[in-house]
Parts: sequence; C-alpha cells; structure tokens
Amino acid sequence: MRLTNFFGMLLVLVSLTANAKTLDEVKNKGYLKCGVSPFLPGFAAQENDVWQGMDIDICQAVAIAIFNDATKVQYLPLSAKERFTALQSGNIDLLSRNTTWTFTRDVALGLEFIGINFYDGQGLMAPKSSGIKSAKELSGATVCTETGTTTELNIADFFRTNKMKYKIVSFDNIAKVIAAYNSGRCDVYSADKSALISQKIKLTDPNAHFILPDIISKEPLGPVVRENDSQWASIVRWTLYGLITAEEKNITSHNIKTMLQSNDPTTKRLLGTEGNLAKSLGLEKDFMVHVIEQIGNYGQIFERNLGAASTIGLERGLNELWSKGGLVYAPPYR
Repeated sequence: MRLTNFFGMLLVLVSLTANAKTLDEVKNKGYLKCGVSPFLPGFAAQENDVWQGMDIDICQAVAIAIFNDATKVQYLPLSAKERFTALQSGNIDLLSRNTTWTFTRDVALGLEFIGINFYDGQGLMAPKSSGIKSAKELSGATVCTETGTTTELNIADFFRTNKMKYKIVSFDNIAKVIAAYNSGRCDVYSADKSALISQKIKLTDPNAHFILPDIISKEPLGPVVRENDSQWASIVRWTLYGLITAEEKNITSHNIKTMLQSNDPTTKRLLGTEGNLAKSLGLEKDFMVHVIEQIGNYGQIFERNLGAASTIGLERGLNELWSKGGLVYAPPYR
C-alpha cells in the first residue's frame, strides 16, 4: 500500500470518528451552535437582541430536544459564501439558513440535508417604473444577486434556455445586494421568492418595486448537518418531522397537555406516552412534548414567522400540509 493511500485512509477514519460524536460534543458544551442568516426577516433576524424566524425555531427545537431549553443556542450569522465551510470545519453543529438542497451540495461537500422545512422558488424583483411584466422581457438586463447561492446558476440556465443575454453583478452579502439594487446599479434583483418578499421592506420605497410572477427554479430549503453522524442527523430530522406530524395530528402548544391523554397511536408514539422511539436517538422519550409545548407545531411556526400573523404575510401555498393540497409531509412516526 502506498504511504499516501495509507494517510488518506487514516484521514477518512479520523473524520468519521470525529463526526460521530456531535450529540456528546453539544452536551459537553452545554449549548447548540447554529449557523443562520445574518438578517432575513421571517427566517432569521435579530430584533432587540432576540433572534426570531422559522430557521431560528428549527435551531431552538433541536436545543429543546436535547436540553429542554430553547435558550441553549448560540447563533452564528453567516453569509451564503461562509455557511458550508463553517459546517464542514465544525465551527457550527447545525446549519439552519434558508439553504437549497441540491445534488452537488448533498453529494460533494461532506454534508447531509435532513429534510425540507420550506418549499420555495427563485424569483425576480424590478422597479415598477421599468414597465417589465415578465422575466422573458429581460434580455440584456443586469441582475444583482448574492455570491455562493444557487441563484447565479439558475439565472444562467434561465437566460440560456430563453436565448437571452444578461449581465450578473454578485456581492458577498445580502446587504450589498440590496444597496446595489436600491441605487439602480442593476435592473432586477433575483433571489428565492420568500427572500425577495422579506428584503423588499428594506428598500427606500418598497411600493415602487414589484416581484415578477415568474418562478424560474425549484428551491427546497432545509437544515444541514455534517455527513457520517447518523445519530445527529436523525435527531435533527425527526425533530423537524415531529413538528410536521404534530400539525398533522392537530397537536399545538395550547392543547399539548390534553393531547397527552389521546388514544391515537401516532400521537402516543410522538409524545412518548406509548413506547420509546426516542431511545435510539439518545433523547428523552417525551422530547417532542417539550418541543411542541415551547415553540408549537410546524403550522404555528409558519404562521407567526411568515404567515398572516407576521409582517411577511405569506400564504401557505406549497408549504401547506399534504392533506390540504401542499407538499409538507412527514414519514410515519412509528
């Protein structure tokens, strides 16, 4: 065996061993380190020193599952360009940052996507004064976007498919993108549609801009962990699926104590009143009781952060439960 091959195999073994202890490391630290967006209202934003948003709630749900304490989270704001390196290096335990699940990211970066917490699609925003009605009218346009996202490739694919020319102007953080678009440096701004809605409020005159009706890509967003730690991936995955299952079974933060008396088999397994599915995760059997009690189910999380009860005002759409015409679906809790 060549020496280089030996050391290569040794590094792989060391990596596998290192990655297989995330739960123990988190417990020893006493908190979860979660990578999030610096400022994306509805998903992650800090107001009066308090972090809020759907991605923040995923971080808190995992902290509750482990510690029964939503405050046991340290948030690390990351640009799109920084996020994967931070996770690969072990600087964070969990990436919960409106991140699109793609083949390359899942296969080639040593990372594992554990589920989808928001179904999105890429859109474009333009000034109303431009007179543009459709993305197919954008031949020759200058497009502003953020480096390190799926946006650039989606733009390239869309313009190539429609045989249109374009110029892209990329920046390493979203604040610079907004500033450039706001100053008229580009004709349109492109990002996930939810991000456009969220960022629109930062413009000098939000009412002077509109989001085109076109959706040019699929953007399934979800939390990410490092590969080769199946226990840790399962903890994050089944916490997310537990939130979805809770909505499916009409279990909320308000009725959780009553639902502990339910005779429904799935509800009993989810809440740990029958069996002990959580044992294989290394968690307490009633961990989902604490999660739901403290932050609610998936529907409650969506409503307060992105829905009618929020400043964003999104309809559920694709993010409605499968039983109500949406795509949100949890594997059976059994």
